[in-house]
Amino acid sequence: MGVRWTAEQVLALAPDDASRRAGSGLGAAGPWSGAGCGEGVVWGQCEGSGRTPYRTVVETAGPAYSCTCPSRKAPCKHVLGLLLLWAADGAAVPDGAEPPDWAARWLAGRRAGAAGAARKAAGGPPADPEAARRRAERRAARVTAGAEELERRLTDLVRGGLAAAGQQGYGLWEETAARMVDAQAPGLAGRVRELGAIPGSGPGWPVRLLEECALTHLLDRAWLAADRLPAPLAATVRTRVGLPAAPGGTAVRDRWLVLAQYDTGDGRLTTRRLWLYGAESGRTALLLSFGAAGRAPALALPVGAVVDGELTPHAGSGQLRAEPGEPLLPVAGPAVPPPGGPVGAALDAYGRALREDPWLDSWPVTLAGVVPARAEYGWQLADADGREALPLTGGDRTRPGLWRLLALSGGAPVTVFGECGHRGFTPLAAWSPDAPSETVPLL
Repeated sequence: MGVRWTAEQVLALAPDDASRRAGSGLGAAGPWSGAGCGEGVVWGQCEGSGRTPYRTVVETAGPAYSCTCPSRKAPCKHVLGLLLLWAADGAAVPDGAEPPDWAARWLAGRRAGAAGAARKAAGGPPADPEAARRRAERRAARVTAGAEELERRLTDLVRGGLAAAGQQGYGLWEETAARMVDAQAPGLAGRVRELGAIPGSGPGWPVRLLEECALTHLLDRAWLAADRLPAPLAATVRTRVGLPAAPGGTAVRDRWLVLAQYDTGDGRLTTRRLWLYGAESGRTALLLSFGAAGRAPALALPVGAVVDGELTPHAGSGQLRAEPGEPLLPVAGPAVPPPGGPVGAALDAYGRALREDPWLDSWPVTLAGVVPARAEYGWQLADADGREALPLTGGDRTRPGLWRLLALSGGAPVTVFGECGHRGFTPLAAWSPDAPSETVPLL
């Protein structure tokens, strides 16, 4: 069966606090029957409010899960409860058993679907390359028309004065964003919506609006001159305007430490970001998974786990985003955190990344030997010698993690992984000198 997870790693999969509490209540043997595990699968039946027990099965590689309960949350409380029972009680979930027919059918169907998807992904060029080329040209022409229209909108804004943007309301921006969607440039549409929200964002908004307008103008001009850009930067521009990206680098096999997992949403789509660190390659990789509004993305990995597998980076500047070529399997081994450095080194790393991708909001860095401290403008992470510091960002979303970080530090230096950007540093995971292999999630 391989390595059993810890309770903390299981609870890191919970989509919200309510699911975490409900799953913890089902982490005892009482409501479960017929539980077992083997060959990367855990199964069991849980007594519920109905006459028939809920059938729950989890494939730990991925992981993937199925439950017959009516919950729309993924994973549901029964999946969390089963995994907590598996993590804590080897007698209640014995290893080496044969899965029941219902679990075996689900597993066979899932693996057949995964194999078909892999064959489709590796199927080579499209059936009609000429038709595919014409479709790509038509879309590029629509994106170009959208970029030119956005340039006219930005020119009118600057000519009329930024103060007028605060009086026009959001409707004009939303109309412009809709035109970018029609032009099949969702990346530009997203930037337009961000521009429209700035006038209502509080004091100093004209400065922020001018900065974001400049970056949007830079992206427009880069798209219109993409054929003259270096290949990596051109790939980044295509991704930024919203054209689909695909893996284009050399696959890297490693043992990956799961550093962080968190979700963001815009009302239309839920995006899950997972940060991994390869112990042998020294690479940091970003996995993205998407779900429709109100539904959790399918891919989930427990924070602090070590998984083995192959990742293929995407083309473009930075090449942080990657795709798993196969299921990522939990393995035993030390959870070695990425090497860290002082605040100055983190700022240098973000600056170098900006040279390759000027539209980059943040860059993954690890700070070593830093202490959380209160400053007059808020919380910060400062070098132990007090020379440099980074303000902490994230607002209410990161507040619970801040208290965990303070408790972990106790005033002593710690190692912290997070995202460093132009507004500051968002902490995602931390390690104390007393337990350097224990990853503490902060988000």
